Amino acid sequence: MQAKMDDLDRLLEAQGFDLQIIHLKKQLAELPQPARIADARSKRQALQKKADQVAALRKDAERRLTRIADEDASLEKKQNGVQAAIDSAQGDYRNVEARTKELAGIARRRETLEAERAEADAELAKIAALHQQVCAALDEIDRLEAHAIQEYQQQGGALKKSEADLIAKRDALLDKVDAEVVEAYRKTAERLGSIALGVLEEDRCGVCRSVIDGGRLIDLKNQAPLGVCPSCKRLLIIKS
Repeated sequence: MQAKMDDLDRLLEAQGFDLQIIHLKKQLAELPQPARIADARSKRQALQKKADQVAALRKDAERRLTRIADEDASLEKKQNGVQAAIDSAQGDYRNVEARTKELAGIARRRETLEAERAEADAELAKIAALHQQVCAALDEIDRLEAHAIQEYQQQGGALKKSEADLIAKRDALLDKVDAEVVEAYRKTAERLGSIALGVLEEDRCGVCRSVIDGGRLIDLKNQAPLGVCPSCKRLLIIKS
């Protein structure tokens, strides 16, 4: 491939930037914060499900208390009415006896309701404490996620800025290199996923270190100043 040594020197320098860019990308991919953020979000989902369950329990307990209060209020009203009937019976002993039995039944039921109310109040207190624990855990998850996001924005942002600066420097160099040479370099780099350009060092590829035998070495030198390593297929700069 026809190329000028100035172009190849720039290409080697550009490759240095590419290697730094690869290293920065690796650093970015290895940052721990994305895993922490994902873990926090997974835990939040589980906690939110727990919070929904607690909310449902609280709603049931409150409904139970409302039912108890409504029934007790109704019984209190009835109790007052029965007592008033007793007070106005004026010697009607059979009526008084019947009303007294009714009054006793109402009192027993109200006592039962009072026990149920105490039980429901205790249950609601436990639910409230559990709700508080879940809310505290959610707040802690939010704090951890926010901290991880902030760290990732700072560290990842710095890495991305460095990468953008290197890309700009590399592209500025490549703009000065013959387009055909740049295209060959980029295709080789994409195919290999690593270093695309090396320098012939006597009879060895400067990258894969394979020895190039006599006949192939002569053919390679005839391609100067740019050829292809017969072993690793990288571009090779051949200096006279």
